[in-house]
Amino acid sequence: MILTVTLNTALDITYRVPSLQAGASHRVSEVLERPGGKGVNVARVLAALGHEVTVTGFSGGPTGRVLRDRLTEVPRVTDALVPVSGATRRTVTLVDDRTGATTHLNEPGPHIAHAEWSAFQEAYEDLLPSASAVALCGSLPPGVPVGAYANLVRTARAARVPVLLDTSGAALRRGVAGRPDLLKPNTEELAELTGSHEPLRATQDARRRGAGTVVASLGADGLLAVTPEGRWRATPPAPLTGNPTGAGDAAVAGLLSALVEHRPWPERLIRATALSAATVLSPTAGDFDHAAYDRFLTTVTVTGVATAA
Repeated sequence: MILTVTLNTALDITYRVPSLQAGASHRVSEVLERPGGKGVNVARVLAALGHEVTVTGFSGGPTGRVLRDRLTEVPRVTDALVPVSGATRRTVTLVDDRTGATTHLNEPGPHIAHAEWSAFQEAYEDLLPSASAVALCGSLPPGVPVGAYANLVRTARAARVPVLLDTSGAALRRGVAGRPDLLKPNTEELAELTGSHEPLRATQDARRRGAGTVVASLGADGLLAVTPEGRWRATPPAPLTGNPTGAGDAAVAGLLSALVEHRPWPERLIRATALSAATVLSPTAGDFDHAAYDRFLTTVTVTGVATAA
């Protein structure tokens, strides 16, 4: 199974309105509610690709109970969330049907007590022997040490489990020092980490800081990967119009699924880019359009070179 870690899980709530105007009262045309947080989103895509996935992290309060109830509805996903006394956060997305623009409101999450953090670390160590790969995703809730991801990366590496890190800010700066096998930032996160806005230079710098491989999301321009085996760039066939929410999480799922299937790097990048693009085209934020995914698998372009043996 693949293990995804979401320390700051969320109940994602999406409101669709005909036209969003600041300071006005709106009639909501549709409400969607489902379990969320980056690692949960990754797990949903992995399950749709046919992989068995275990989700861990924290969950608490009435919102947490709803989240866990909804997880039972997702085939091939196992709930291994650790209960806490605080309430799981909610994230609210407002979708303007007229323009397609999205507005996000993200709560900070529950405060995690020292004993709760210790309980999670024990649960995490117990899950690792059964994992073929692990993804550490998203923000840290209040109370969790800023160096948490670095420690979780080291624990996974000690268990010989490949580990991917997808976070931002101080958690990213500290986490990369744990030497994750794979780092998956976007261009803004990469620039914040390295100080460079040139993607290739920043990606190489991130490797020097400790990451084994760096796969950078370039938005509409696809993915850039710098690995010990070589350097590649994957590009979708044409500019896409749609909702990018969850596209990065879909790319993580593509990378992880291809990793555990032992695919070569060009195939990993094609899958990740195709999933990301198909997520942008999906009418439901965070899901992917299966027909578009199949189409993109044959139309994504990969260029690059393998490192000489």
